[in-house]
Amino acid sequence: MKIKLLLGAMGLLIIAWGVGINKPADVEPTIVTTSETADLENVEVVVVENILETELENVSETELENVLETELATISENDIIYDAETFNVSLIITCETLLNNLDKLDPAKHTLVPEDGIIYANYELEANAGESVFDILLRTTRENKIHMEFVDTPMYNSAYIEGINNLYEFDAGNMSGWTYRVNEWFPNYGCSKYEVQEGDIIEWIYTCEGSQYEMSF
Repeated sequence: MKIKLLLGAMGLLIIAWGVGINKPADVEPTIVTTSETADLENVEVVVVENILETELENVSETELENVLETELATISENDIIYDAETFNVSLIITCETLLNNLDKLDPAKHTLVPEDGIIYANYELEANAGESVFDILLRTTRENKIHMEFVDTPMYNSAYIEGINNLYEFDAGNMSGWTYRVNEWFPNYGCSKYEVQEGDIIEWIYTCEGSQYEMSF
């Protein structure tokens, strides 16, 4: 994994420069990317002063080294941005079960049910390593302006989905509500705890009977 060092104090940008202490005036500074296990004290750097008018060549190497040591000492975890691994997953949000159970749903909500029951489908959705099924759902619904309501359940250390697309639990009976499955499997733990993997097929399904057989499309 790689890290990027961002140093904003005093308008100083620390960049890798392997050829010495002087920087050509026509070269734009770039952020250094290095291994997270790199020994920062052994990285040869140039401090580019982008606020003061003092030219770099007029600053002694000793002064630059002193500034560098001071700045490196102030680096915190918040200054380190990790380049997360990304991969594709599939995400489907469906209420197909309601197509055969519209009589159980308030007529005022019939227009919320798409003709094919599919609220959202993306088979090449980019995901980040470490994201959970809930993270994927939350990000996707926000980005696509799809209504989604949830509550945190500390007892299970997970989010509980109450409604998607304004279709809520109990809207179609006492056993109705939202559940999820991944790769045709219904996990027996909360969606916040399921960490997605490359190629996962994630489905959010509205169930009317709470039965897995009902949801075998």
